Amino acid sequence: MPQPRTDLPSFATTLAQHLPGQWYRKYEGFPAPQDHRPVADRVWDCGTTHSTLLDFPNAPVALLHGPDDEQLCVTERPRYPHQYLVAPLEPEGFKPHHFRYVDEPNGIAVPNDPVRAAAGVARRVLPRYHRAVDAVRHSARVQPEPPHRPAAPEVAETLTLVWYPDGVVGAPYRSVPEDARMVLYGCRFQYSPHEAAFVLPASYSTSDRALLIQSAVRLLTAQGIGVNFRHATPTSAGPTSRPPTAAPATRPTAGTPSSARR
Repeated sequence: MPQPRTDLPSFATTLAQHLPGQWYRKYEGFPAPQDHRPVADRVWDCGTTHSTLLDFPNAPVALLHGPDDEQLCVTERPRYPHQYLVAPLEPEGFKPHHFRYVDEPNGIAVPNDPVRAAAGVARRVLPRYHRAVDAVRHSARVQPEPPHRPAAPEVAETLTLVWYPDGVVGAPYRSVPEDARMVLYGCRFQYSPHEAAFVLPASYSTSDRALLIQSAVRLLTAQGIGVNFRHATPTSAGPTSRPPTAAPATRPTAGTPSSARR
């Protein structure tokens, strides 16, 4: 019959003594309940140990320190009075992108016998932990800074295409850079003399216009010409004038000549 769980400090101390390498439990006391979240954020485990630290903030936690700044988190397993949870912690001093594509080593549940628990940790946790830490360190050497996307280069010329209310897409002729005109011609834009503008007629289907505009944008940006899109400013209607109203008719009075009545 399994023995009841011993106190966590004694278990963690004995567990550290039986792990390979120089492991020890640092006598720093238990973290306050509100301090469990920083520990949970560092737990290299996406399963039971991580959720336990968040769901049971009053549960005691012990931290084991080992070679190469490796650390293990030890806590009681809820609803299992004869087991503990042991999980590795992420190494400190690295940036989030260094952990990308690195498999989590994860933790395990161990019996309350520290000797058997140490054997399970040495066999199932530490090898994965070593490989994961080595992968993170390699990533830090290869890519020290995060791979941020570069900003767009500055452009000397810009073309603004206008969406007009009648469905036509175009731009006034004078606003079109000279180097952009042949590109617009090649993408089915037409020069409309009476409108003094390059226009893509609305007679093309929606899908065809989308493809032609996309092609024009791709070719223009490849030449270093920036492209903007704007809606045409709606023309404001002038004030409406009220039609003149006729003067009300008056009834003729007695003694008024008939010619005046007409």
